Amino acid sequence: MRFTYTDSFKRSYKKLPKFVQKKTDRILLQLVVDLRHPSIRAKKIQGVHDVWEGRVDKFHRFTFEISDDEIILRSIGVHDITKRR
Repeated sequence: MRFTYTDSFKRSYKKLPKFVQKKTDRILLQLVVDLRHPSIRAKKIQGVHDVWEGRVDKFHRFTFEISDDEIILRSIGVHDITKRR
């Protein structure tokens, strides 16, 4: 699997504190290995076709799509980002 980053994800990632960026990097590596790993808490977002939510930590979430051999990272930020889809 490979990652594709939307412009929105890139902009939001750059605004995160460095320690959250490092956590995100570790979680994304884990995502490739095991989507169902308990630390990620990945789940489909209700009402949206093929969009998933994952957890970086208690406060930060990211959204993504899975397409064939690619994970498309859509957004990242505080928990409310999932409401914006």
